[in-house]
Amino acid sequence: MRAAAALGWLWGALLAAGSSPPRLRLPYSELLGTNRSVLFFGHRGFLGFRSLYLDEYRDRLFIGGKDVLYSLRLDRAGADTKEIYWPPLPGQTEECFRKGKDPATDCANYVRLLQPYNRTHLLACGTGACHPVCTFIYVGHRGETQHTFSLDPTSMESGRGRCPHEPDRAFASTIIGGELYAGLTADFLGRDPGIFRSTGTRAALRTEVDQRLLNDPKFVAAYLIPDSDDRDDDKAYFFFTEKVVEADSKEYTIVSRVARVCVNDAGGQRVLVNKWSTFNKARLVCSVLGPGGIDTHFDELEDVFLLRTKDGKSPEIYALFSTVSHIFQGSAVCVYRMADIREVFNGPFAHRDSPLHQWGAYEGRVPYPRPGVCPSKTTNQPRRPYSSTKELPDEVLHFARAHPLMYKAVRPRHHRPLLVKTDLQHRLRQLVVDRVDTEDGQHDVLFLGTDAGSVLKVVVLQKQSSAVTEEVILEELQVFKVPVPITQMEISVKRQKLYVGASLGVAQVRLHQCKSYGTACAECCLARDPYCAWDGTACTRFVPSTKRRSRRQDVRNGDPNLLCSEGAWGRGARCRARGGETTDVGSRPAEPPRGRVPQRQLYGVEGSSAFLECVPRSPQASVQWFVQRPPDEQRDEVKTDERVLQTEQGLLFRQLHRHDAGVYYCKTLEHGFTQTVAKTALEVLGGEQLARATPRQREDRHPPCPEPWLAAPASKTWYKDILHLASSADRQRVEEQCLRLWCSHRKGKMAKGKHALAGMDVGKKGRVAKPQGERIRVPRQAAAT
Repeated sequence: MRAAAALGWLWGALLAAGSSPPRLRLPYSELLGTNRSVLFFGHRGFLGFRSLYLDEYRDRLFIGGKDVLYSLRLDRAGADTKEIYWPPLPGQTEECFRKGKDPATDCANYVRLLQPYNRTHLLACGTGACHPVCTFIYVGHRGETQHTFSLDPTSMESGRGRCPHEPDRAFASTIIGGELYAGLTADFLGRDPGIFRSTGTRAALRTEVDQRLLNDPKFVAAYLIPDSDDRDDDKAYFFFTEKVVEADSKEYTIVSRVARVCVNDAGGQRVLVNKWSTFNKARLVCSVLGPGGIDTHFDELEDVFLLRTKDGKSPEIYALFSTVSHIFQGSAVCVYRMADIREVFNGPFAHRDSPLHQWGAYEGRVPYPRPGVCPSKTTNQPRRPYSSTKELPDEVLHFARAHPLMYKAVRPRHHRPLLVKTDLQHRLRQLVVDRVDTEDGQHDVLFLGTDAGSVLKVVVLQKQSSAVTEEVILEELQVFKVPVPITQMEISVKRQKLYVGASLGVAQVRLHQCKSYGTACAECCLARDPYCAWDGTACTRFVPSTKRRSRRQDVRNGDPNLLCSEGAWGRGARCRARGGETTDVGSRPAEPPRGRVPQRQLYGVEGSSAFLECVPRSPQASVQWFVQRPPDEQRDEVKTDERVLQTEQGLLFRQLHRHDAGVYYCKTLEHGFTQTVAKTALEVLGGEQLARATPRQREDRHPPCPEPWLAAPASKTWYKDILHLASSADRQRVEEQCLRLWCSHRKGKMAKGKHALAGMDVGKKGRVAKPQGERIRVPRQAAAT
């Protein structure tokens, strides 16, 4: 109960804190229309994507799918595409059917592994209709004018222990020195999990079949990370989740792990023959501290990204987690330092006397050399050198077999997640990171792939002089039209491209498109995109090496009051908006001259409804309405009630009163910056005024024409939604006013300026023009009336 209460508290706290929506949402059609995204679906109707290898040296993208391999040009996705058809061997498909597998999803050759093997070949492995198979793909030497892409049928061999039997079973691998290190389940039934080494000249190795080592693991990632300058000290690290049973519970729980083995491990001589003798594992913790000191854990490891640094021995490890709690759903990103991981592996071993006892730190004598340490010049002592694990004493191997787990857990940097998301509609599945140089230092941009075919672009800003962070969701990109899970992402910093893979296909997406944020300095500054800066005339890509006096960027603060003011633009810069429009903070200009807000004239009829449109330029901005009633120069905040409603599209008056007349200002507040985005002068007319008005005067005063007279396209029915908020009596009264007062004096014809919706202008041929270009045609029957 206490843990459940803590989880409930955390959920409520996180939801209460909330997070701002993406500043920019780009749907599938807009990504394609602006040429920001290029899609590849294969040449056979369904790609069935499973693997991706980005080769920037050859300028190629290699893709593995269902019975097929592709090689694409990075700069021109549709040009010079090469294909290899690689179906299962004869008879394997039928045998897959007989074993009870689904013929539509399992009984094909899904290419799960695609990695560089040497300078001229790739290693490719596929499921082979539940008969794993591996082969080499010849891709030629780098720099060759003619790209070659061919499969060597003579190199075909079994892929057992190298590739899963099924297309969606968890799998992680890396190639080190011509040898394949793979974490997977090696049998057809999924009961033989292990970490395997194969494909080299040395004898194959694997973990023992022992639940103490691996208990129903789900492998996520594998990397080579050197510990020192001595190559004999190199280790392969595996990241995965597994099931554990606590002493006080009979139920399984999921925990995340990091394990490592020495690259020069050769197994034991009498004990652990052809088995890993240096295998150790530790728990990865990503949690939020709740009340009473109870941690709420994000235990389900989804993805791992290694951010390389100048020191190859100390990369930063970004890990994406999700919850397995029944109380709330959420995701978190934690960052780990290699120094902390090594400290845990060099610390005490975990020990318990029986499955009914709690885990504790092993306090007995640890044999020499320490289990898990690689035989190398760095670790050997002159008095007892060991050149191979086969020379290790049996005592060391027995201890390693009995104590694979480390007692301490690996905790993230600052002992808290870098990012926590509990308010997303979709689950986060993939993660890549780009460290970007900006005017105010380096910032890490996270690209998060969801299970609905979209990608979130997020920058996490570290507060100065504290460990507190601020997250800014820059963009939400709908990469795939169909909501399919994103299964792999690769990033090319050199080309500023993101490669996104899902079962349907592969997309190439540009990391940024700065002009999408707007055409004003304030809009570019408020976006806080590390890739973008204001160059004096437009929002363009920020290049650190470029020296330009007019360039403005401040990702950490994003304050247009400082960046877009007269002082920031230098002498002679005309930043004050025409008409004297200024911000409400410090009386500084809202934006450069192009940010002028024109005043619109709106006429309404007393007793009818009216709508003042105002859509903020950013979903992260809050909207406030102010009114100035002449001759008073003071602006008062508009009070909303049942008669006056504030909607996402603007301000709706369900029934106009005479005192509603005035100049209305729609102001947005975003990141401490206030600006006016719409200015509307509303004049309220009484029925007797319209009755005495001449036809010419009526042309200049347009009462609102209601919903029955409008035939808007199905995709643009925003005004219908607004009118639905008004009562039926309101709509009927407005319609009668239009019909009686000014719509009947020209029967059978529609004159310009006659039939206009409140706040809209009538265009040619009887069309009513919605602001921002949308046009609504008035049907003939209305004109005939």
